Amino acid sequence: MITHLNGRLVEKNPTNIIVECAGIGYEVKISLNTFSAIGSDESILIYTQFIVREDAQILYGFATREEREMFNHLISVSGIGPNTGMIMLSSLVPEEIAHAIQTEDVRTIQSIKGIGVKTAQRVIIDLKDKMLKMNFSGGNIFSENNTKRFDALTALVSLGFDKKAADKALDKISTGEESVEKLIKDALKIL
Repeated sequence: MITHLNGRLVEKNPTNIIVECAGIGYEVKISLNTFSAIGSDESILIYTQFIVREDAQILYGFATREEREMFNHLISVSGIGPNTGMIMLSSLVPEEIAHAIQTEDVRTIQSIKGIGVKTAQRVIIDLKDKMLKMNFSGGNIFSENNTKRFDALTALVSLGFDKKAADKALDKISTGEESVEKLIKDALKIL
């Protein structure tokens, strides 16, 4: 199995990249979140999942191990294939998907193109326990402080603020003791 590629970024498109490793160019399908995370550096490390189908062999790429793990969880659900998994990861970041699953937020999952009510419910039922075991770059996101921070970030983004800017503002003020309301108010002062 090909777990990652470390090479030179030859081409970058919103849905795929080409990475050259030892003179061989690998086409890798990516999500929009991965596209945003990949800089313009020539040197790249991309985590991959190799999927073999009857009619194709496709390499899927992810900016983080957490995104790859979420992809593998998603495609384990009946009715969700690799393309739908990539659409889900293009619509929401892994932390948002995990939060929606953990809080049984069918509406958020259903808002993703191609996901109906039954599939959204199946995702929640099949993956709810697995989300507790997932660790993201900041640890398990389901601790109380991270949930408050996530709720504040979601509120700021829904107000129209840039997600990265809101995230940086929350980093500056978050000590873990604030309420969601206080986090939002303090972040608004910075933004």
